[in-house]
Amino acid sequence: MARPVFYDLNVYSAPEGKNTIEELAAFSSRLEFGGIAIINPSGSSQPVKAKKVHGFEVFSGVEVRVDNPSRLHGMVGKYRKNTDIIVVRGGSENINRAAVENSNVDILCGFGSMKDNGLNHVLAKSASDNNVAISFDLGEVIVHRGGKRVRTLSNFRKDLALVRKYNVPFILTSNARSCYDLRAPRELIALAGLFGMTKEEAVYGLSTIPESIISRNRPSSKYVFEGVEIVDGMPGDATVEGDGQ
Repeated sequence: MARPVFYDLNVYSAPEGKNTIEELAAFSSRLEFGGIAIINPSGSSQPVKAKKVHGFEVFSGVEVRVDNPSRLHGMVGKYRKNTDIIVVRGGSENINRAAVENSNVDILCGFGSMKDNGLNHVLAKSASDNNVAISFDLGEVIVHRGGKRVRTLSNFRKDLALVRKYNVPFILTSNARSCYDLRAPRELIALAGLFGMTKEEAVYGLSTIPESIISRNRPSSKYVFEGVEIVDGMPGDATVEGDGQ
């Protein structure tokens, strides 16, 4: 059985973060990741271009931050063709709803781990229907202490129950703003266990789901739609493989 390849799709580089892309890539490689996505916020700078740093994959991303849900769709459309990963920074009910109803959004993050307006049944169903992944930002578990940490874990536990019930795609991320915020996959898997996520689920959220997001957005991708991709055949042939459903 092939060893899973792990990805962290929620990393910030300078000027939003403290380290350069090259420093983050080198450190992530030592932690045994297969790739990271740099998702500096929209408006702070131009999205980084996807590239390889000494063979290590760095994916192009952007974090859309808006106060008005009506602006969200325009911002997502602006970046969709030029980035591998589009993340929406949520928090309010209206922003969360607009994000999970937009199938061009890849990931919703910051949707309320410290608030009571996180996921609910309606948002979870929309995220599942539109294939928008929910991000469990484990950096919040690492940074918070005492009551804040307890509340974060409690809300993540509630969100996980909804993710399971509605089959919502999800990812685990460090939400790193420096090399020292990054954590190895095995550490993220252990942290996810604090709010009830199984090891198998955590591996899935660090490998399979990130891979599917990257595949469907890359121009050279063989992705057709969820569960179906083009596979190589004889020259001139186009073969489509699916899951038989």
